Amino acid sequence: MNRWKLYAFCLVAILLFSGCAEKHKLADGSELIREGEFAFAASGEFKPFSYMTDDLELTGFDVEVGKAVAKEMGLKPIPKRMKFKGIVEGVKTGRADAAVASHTINPQRSKHVSFSTPYYYSGPQIFVRPDSGIKTVEDLKGKEVAVAKGSTYADTASKYTSNLKMYDSDITALKALSIGRHDAVITDFVTGKSAKKEGFKIEGRQLIERSEQAIVLPQDNPALLKKVNAALEALREDGTLSKISIEFFGEDITKKPE
Repeated sequence: MNRWKLYAFCLVAILLFSGCAEKHKLADGSELIREGEFAFAASGEFKPFSYMTDDLELTGFDVEVGKAVAKEMGLKPIPKRMKFKGIVEGVKTGRADAAVASHTINPQRSKHVSFSTPYYYSGPQIFVRPDSGIKTVEDLKGKEVAVAKGSTYADTASKYTSNLKMYDSDITALKALSIGRHDAVITDFVTGKSAKKEGFKIEGRQLIERSEQAIVLPQDNPALLKKVNAALEALREDGTLSKISIEFFGEDITKKPE
């Protein structure tokens, strides 16, 4: 019996600490999970930002930005798919070197992780079916609003209604709205606009605010943060970020709004 208890204890210990293995330290002080690789997380559920192709490859605006950042740093890009609500924790516990997953910079997240400079600019918008009378946030009182779990849009929606429905991704929330469920969705205006182009029966109403999206990194890896920021600056300067944005959206969302 004691032997089996010891076996169980060891197994639990392995599971608990497997995500916290010692990282590879570079000469510049930055740390990586594996030498020569930049492992970054994305949800794969947030088209056109990150999604799976028919060949089961992870792609999208976020993913291609992550790949470009890795290459600019001279590293091999390793995209990793994680549920959006668990991505920040995944970066904190060492399951990924970073997250390139459309995370909005906000004070709550900044207590736990570091943010790069913004790589695109967006903002939450109300989306409804075309026959809806909802136009502004004042019209949301008491209404059923669908949002993505763990997103800042859930926090935004909670300011205007307590009747929230949670989904694993913004796209599934918008799809539910399109087929007649819920009164509205609050999500990134680019995501909503892209979903409408793909045939979702939705319309955008009030643009609630502007936001900045950035790469998420562990707080105890400032040297890697510095390298990522330098890579982003180089990609802005040579037009790579703009090119990736235009490829996926038909417009440049990487430049700061006036």
